[in-house]
Amino acid sequence: MDFFFDFAAEAPKLVQLLIGVVAFLAFVGLMLLLLDRAPMKERSWGHSLLLLGPALVLLAIGLVVPGIRTTLLSFMSGDSSQFVGLDNYIWMFTQPEAITVLRNTLIWVLLVPSLVTAIGLVYAVVVDKSRFEAIAKSLVFLPMAISFVGAGIIWRFVYAYRPEEADQIGLLNQFVVWLGGEPQQWLQSAPTNTLFLIVVMVWIQAGFATVVLSAAIKGIPSEIVEAARLDGATPLQMFFRVTLPSIRPALVVVLVTQSIGTLKLFDIVRTMTGGQFDTSVIANEMYNQAFRYGEAGKGAALAVFLFVLVTPIVVYQIRSMRQRREA
Repeated sequence: MDFFFDFAAEAPKLVQLLIGVVAFLAFVGLMLLLLDRAPMKERSWGHSLLLLGPALVLLAIGLVVPGIRTTLLSFMSGDSSQFVGLDNYIWMFTQPEAITVLRNTLIWVLLVPSLVTAIGLVYAVVVDKSRFEAIAKSLVFLPMAISFVGAGIIWRFVYAYRPEEADQIGLLNQFVVWLGGEPQQWLQSAPTNTLFLIVVMVWIQAGFATVVLSAAIKGIPSEIVEAARLDGATPLQMFFRVTLPSIRPALVVVLVTQSIGTLKLFDIVRTMTGGQFDTSVIANEMYNQAFRYGEAGKGAALAVFLFVLVTPIVVYQIRSMRQRREA
């Protein structure tokens, strides 16, 4: 493979990049100069807009313009030469391979946030005020320090398959052999292979849920807890009638965060199966269509659909935050 970088061939792109950087720095310098010369009392909305200018420019270049271009591409053919209308969206909801992708994404979105939240909540309640609380939280939070790609590689070894007569290198298959069973190709058997991929995501994110919910539990006023105990509430009643209502905002934060992260999931599927064996999700299929199969229109349509799915969740989160601030 040739890793030689041809500076002559790439010179126009490098010049464009340099011009963009210089123009941006010049704009920032001009903004600071104008702000420095304007007295504090005379600064108005114009100065505020000027101060926000660089951020707005970067937002437009990095988000608004690509978003508009992606939307337009979703109505074009694979090579972006012909207008095809809604054909790419019709493909998304009618072709078996695309429907499988949507089904897998739905399974991920339904299971991952609920499992992560449930496991994190139970773990936070169990270790709360225990003797080894700090150590227990550190252990469950450790996977958060691993990237999705790194976690995918680790769990590929856990699920690794070797023929029955060979020595097993996969931890799960080794346990199966010890129990008298036959080794299985866990990542190739649909639809259970999707569930085995979900386990990886839950393993990584459970620590996040534990930390957030544990902090929320510790924030419950002690007066409420003592009053419930004086009223004779059992531990189960304390959990459902005191703890859960008190930490509802934290539960919403965890569910929303995990839902958005799950919708955008790419790394785990890409690393462990590459989207094969009916395990692909929207983000992975978007990459395949746009960059591997040369179907830019279908890839763009999947990207737009993903944006449509994420937007209501983000809007709900913003409204919830505003309501909590007003309260």
